[in-house]
Amino acid sequence: MANTHTTPQDALTLLEEEHRAVEKLFDAFKRAADNDLERKATLVQRACELLSMHAVVEEEILYPAAREALHKPDEIDVNEAYVEHFLVKSLIEKFTTMKPGDEGFDATFKVLTESVNHHVEEEESELFPELRKTRLDLVKLGERIATRREALQSRLTKAATPH
Repeated sequence: MANTHTTPQDALTLLEEEHRAVEKLFDAFKRAADNDLERKATLVQRACELLSMHAVVEEEILYPAAREALHKPDEIDVNEAYVEHFLVKSLIEKFTTMKPGDEGFDATFKVLTESVNHHVEEEESELFPELRKTRLDLVKLGERIATRREALQSRLTKAATPH
């Protein structure tokens, strides 16, 4: 997180870094032993936290800016991205009542992984390249995203700290 205070990053680079971080968690889950329930729980919790924060910054900051910046918004369907986020959030919600070892836990995480990977592929191959062609100030947008993410992380940390 230290780099958010030194050199500002453009919004898309920041979001791509978040994509890579989530993919690493997905890979670690795939490599985890079937009976290593503690590791699976930790990986799922971290992935869900990252994805939840990522969805908030995209929905509050990136997607509205994309709608404004893209001259042909029908070619790049931002609405589809919102729907994909809804599906991912629905899967994340299932983990509030499920724990490792429960029937369907691994399958739910696999579907979450596949949904996110599809979404990331579309963003990085379609939406992001189109946004790079616009006059959108991606560094300024990146600063807004970094600030919002820090606020979300802070709220998450406070909620996890015993009072």
